[in-house]
Amino acid sequence: MTQPVGLGGRPFMPPPGAPTEERLIARFHRNARHLFWSALVLIVVSGATAYFYDNLPAPFTNAMLLAVAGLIVLIAVVVPFLIWLSHSYSVTTRRIIAHNGIGARRSQEMSHARGYTITVRRGLFQRMWGAGTVTLTNGVDAPLRLVDISTVSLVHETLADQIEVGQILAHRNAQSATTAPGF
Repeated sequence: MTQPVGLGGRPFMPPPGAPTEERLIARFHRNARHLFWSALVLIVVSGATAYFYDNLPAPFTNAMLLAVAGLIVLIAVVVPFLIWLSHSYSVTTRRIIAHNGIGARRSQEMSHARGYTITVRRGLFQRMWGAGTVTLTNGVDAPLRLVDISTVSLVHETLADQIEVGQILAHRNAQSATTAPGF
């Protein structure tokens, strides 16, 4: 009996007992709506700098204007963007991994094969933007929270599918290990 094949001629599921390679399914960040105020500050600072350049009173210079504008952009635009960029989530065929931290990276992961419950919470503004917070709990490890992610329903569906596939593969591998001839 042949197995159905997916894109690229690879089978959907490996044969029993064969090791499964870990593939990246999705990588995503928190919802970018948190960067709205940073974008607004960047637009206002750019406009104000262009307006006041060469139009400042006598004791002030253009270098002072550019230094203040650069400091405001650094604090109100670059730092929030780096914080947003430092929180990422990866879903693979074996596990889900949450990475965060700018200098020292911290990661937390949860295996699909062990199973976990998926809880989705969506506040008013999150519903307006199609976002939500997903909490994964397996009863043993600390809960894994995917905070304020976009397209939360798609992430929920993908995680539920990966739990099912992971448990099927784990069960099938356990069955093939018990029926394998002993040494």
